[in-house]
Amino acid sequence: MRHPSLSFDLGVIEDNTRMLARLCCDKGVIPVGISKLVEGVESIARAMMFGGIQTIGDTQIQNLIKLADLPLRKMLLRRVLLSEVDNVIAHTDISLHTERSVLEALSRAAVAANKSHEVILMHDLDSLFDTSVVGSDTEMLVELVLTLPGLTFGGISSYLACFGEKESATENGYSLGYQGTLTTWASCRNVENLSGENLSGAGIAGVVLRMPRNGAPRLTQLRLGSSLIMGIGLNASLTPEMPQSAISLQAEIVEIKEKSSVYMYSIHAERANDELQFSERGVRLRALCAIGKQDVDIDLLTPVDDGIVIVGATDNVLILDITDANRRYQIGEPLSFHLSYHGVMQCMASESVTKHYRK
Repeated sequence: MRHPSLSFDLGVIEDNTRMLARLCCDKGVIPVGISKLVEGVESIARAMMFGGIQTIGDTQIQNLIKLADLPLRKMLLRRVLLSEVDNVIAHTDISLHTERSVLEALSRAAVAANKSHEVILMHDLDSLFDTSVVGSDTEMLVELVLTLPGLTFGGISSYLACFGEKESATENGYSLGYQGTLTTWASCRNVENLSGENLSGAGIAGVVLRMPRNGAPRLTQLRLGSSLIMGIGLNASLTPEMPQSAISLQAEIVEIKEKSSVYMYSIHAERANDELQFSERGVRLRALCAIGKQDVDIDLLTPVDDGIVIVGATDNVLILDITDANRRYQIGEPLSFHLSYHGVMQCMASESVTKHYRK
């Protein structure tokens, strides 16, 4: 296996998906799997499908194109560019919108392609203290969509946690945001008998875990990404009863040398840390691993062996203090690391990090 290597356990992802999909269905919520973290890898989307996902979402059309052969509905999870409406109609089934001009162009493209495209309107919960204005805009867009040929109205959507990762869907925040959006929904005319999803939310898998059965019947869709792939929720909090073992980063040890602690920490340390002081600690055992800044921000890595300390990195090697490691390591042996959400994203984007998908 070539290093550095990012490995995915498809069985864990499928099990995570099955668990959350079952919880969603028990509460009347439709789960949507999100593939943007893994850039639309087909094997991961297939694992989600086997776990019960019927709709897959991504922020990039090219990622959804990779999944064209899977019998899943495709949802574009960002505002549509006016210049790309033809591609949206050709490669997706559902898209999110806030702009009248884009909706009108999308309608023309759908008619030209003889297709029916589902539209979900975005409602910003950051305007809770001015809901009359936002509500009026949303109402007008609903009425517009109902008149445009080639488009069907799927419902109203809100990002309950996205920019800044602030959770508005818990306790009073969830209640306030949810009720505000329901008020907007209720004010829309001529939509009582629509069969599409009424209100969908994204960013917080834990919502469905805290919701009482039939406690929020009009919240009918949740978009789930990191909870399925990594077993984590908002601010990297662990999703209850879900393993976080689906992803592993490994990097091969290329050098092990004894070095003065003053030299090693003063030369290589890159951030203030009580553990990385420059005081004399005697001779330390330094290891270099074949992964560096060109692959991932080292602040997004955590050694699986909690006795290992990350000292710093160059563009192509990671510098580690392995003196207090839980066991002895040899040159040529891989070290394993946990990754944060954005660490996974960076490694997926790095061509020098090989990817492996195992069942």
